[in-house]
Amino acid sequence: MRKTTTLALIATGLVALGCGSGATDDATSSKDGAGSAKGGDKPAKTAKIGQAARDGKFEFTVKSSKCGVAKVGTSMLGDKAQGQFCLVTINVKNIGKEPQTLDGSSQKAYAADGTEYSSDTEAGLYANKEQSTFFEEINPGNQVTGVFVFDIPKNVKLTKLELHDSMFSGGIEVALS
Repeated sequence: MRKTTTLALIATGLVALGCGSGATDDATSSKDGAGSAKGGDKPAKTAKIGQAARDGKFEFTVKSSKCGVAKVGTSMLGDKAQGQFCLVTINVKNIGKEPQTLDGSSQKAYAADGTEYSSDTEAGLYANKEQSTFFEEINPGNQVTGVFVFDIPKNVKLTKLELHDSMFSGGIEVALS
């Protein structure tokens, strides 16, 4: 009996976690037509640099992208790329009604062949002198602009980003070229 009860509790907990894992606000398209997907789905549309795109409680606007950077930080404190750093400057606005944490590790970049690259959070700390993009809580209506850093091979060119309001959201794609 005790074993059955324990298994039932574990199963109930897993079901509850599964139901809540995709729980984000329904994304709506922004005024420029770039929309996003609901939690768990693939991104619905692709935005361009300079266009606002929404995923859950965040509105992302990619300002610029620069690759070929060998080192970020200062001569005393910094991080050296294994290949090359791509620095992507992004404005993130909380469009929800409660604080939301921006998790830099949830942001992804892709090459033309579909290879996925994760954000280098350590390099991001050195690249952002005044703002953090790793685990920054943003209150409703507020926004931050920061640099997300991706360490990619020297012969690779990034073609798109997939930006998320949380690790469970569907994300929004932004074309880099």
